[in-house]
Amino acid sequence: MNWDSVKIQAQHWTPKHALSRLVGRFAAAKAGWFTQLFIRWFIRQYKINMSEALHEDPRAYKTFNEFFTRQLKPELRPLKAAAEHEFAHPVDGAISQLGDIEDGRIFQAKGHDYSLTELLGGDPRDSHPFKSGDFATIYLAPKDYHRIHMPCDGVLRKMIYVPGDLYSVNPFTAANVPNLFARNERVVCIFDSEHGPFAMVLVGATIVASIGTVWSGTVTPPRGPSVHSWNYPSSGEQAIVLKKGEEMGHFKLGSTVILTFPDDMIDFADELEHGSVTRMGELLGTLDD
Repeated sequence: MNWDSVKIQAQHWTPKHALSRLVGRFAAAKAGWFTQLFIRWFIRQYKINMSEALHEDPRAYKTFNEFFTRQLKPELRPLKAAAEHEFAHPVDGAISQLGDIEDGRIFQAKGHDYSLTELLGGDPRDSHPFKSGDFATIYLAPKDYHRIHMPCDGVLRKMIYVPGDLYSVNPFTAANVPNLFARNERVVCIFDSEHGPFAMVLVGATIVASIGTVWSGTVTPPRGPSVHSWNYPSSGEQAIVLKKGEEMGHFKLGSTVILTFPDDMIDFADELEHGSVTRMGELLGTLDD
């Protein structure tokens, strides 16, 4: 029996949205001793280093969501890529893939790529600046810090909610489910910077309880079957302006962040490759001269 095939088929048939919403209700509940028991099990299971957390004692967290989106001690994630020409890693995680966007297609895994336009919600006007640019896909494991930060200064231009499936986004699934990141539920955030536009795509996954941003709170769930988009002013009191290293969003249960840049905007750090560990604030790349 091919167990890899069985595991993928199980994902096809699992009621992923219902399961994820059920888990989301539990994660938000103040279930007293049961919440504490589950948090302690989770810490042991995934070998989470609680000495990094701002609040090290698991009893400080009244819900699993509070624990999962825990803050870290700020001195542990300094903004090392602080120079104007440097881009910072937006999350703790691991590089799944990075490289060139080739004629509007993004590499997912051996034998699989997917449409940039689909990823960003289906409007070619949103994807056009990036169609021959660069991308980085960063996977957040359950043990990782799950707040998402800015790679450089940016002004939010547009946010797009894209409905979809909720497959797992771990490396095994990425290697076996075609079009994974362009078929899962996701939130697309398009920013303008002094160096050019860039997009940050927050991809949902099985049992991801919600995706949120600092300017809008919880984006999903619920949203429903249709694409929704919000446009934002580029200046004035209503403009959303975020500095490099500032928090821009979070996952309640982990997933993947995909960054896209125009051609000739970023030169990724030489040491980055498939599997490279990322730490928020460290060097993602430099301005491509």
